[in-house]
Amino acid sequence: MTLRETLSADMKEAMKAREAGKLRLAVIRMAWSSIRNKEIDEKKELSDEEIMAVLMKEVKQREDSIAEFKTAGRDELVAKNEEEIAILKKYLPEQLSDDDLKKIIAETITAVHAAGPKDMGKVMGAVIGKTKGRADGKKINSIVRELLK
Repeated sequence: MTLRETLSADMKEAMKAREAGKLRLAVIRMAWSSIRNKEIDEKKELSDEEIMAVLMKEVKQREDSIAEFKTAGRDELVAKNEEEIAILKKYLPEQLSDDDLKKIIAETITAVHAAGPKDMGKVMGAVIGKTKGRADGKKINSIVRELLK
């Protein structure tokens, strides 16, 4: 079952369960809307990888919002965004642990013959290609910087 079919089936299930005002249905509808907007912009149907990228962008937006809400003392909005992230992460692949990520980055550094910080772009591109949505870009960046010192 493709990611598109899974999202569609879950939205239908939530609607049948009369979750009209519930968070799960709202988040799935929002994700579906973002996917459709991206398809309209690109004038094509998105692949699973492209849909995953849209969902990761939505998660990233909520994580950024959480940071802002915490500084503003808006705990109710922090909780709501965390719930939305949990719903969206159901559709994303399992995230890599720090140890696994460090191993992938170390292997990539030796594979591309990176000598120092000037080779960071080569390493980042290769690692992001290998992880395909299973790791956050900021986390990858910080580990690459650490290992290339």
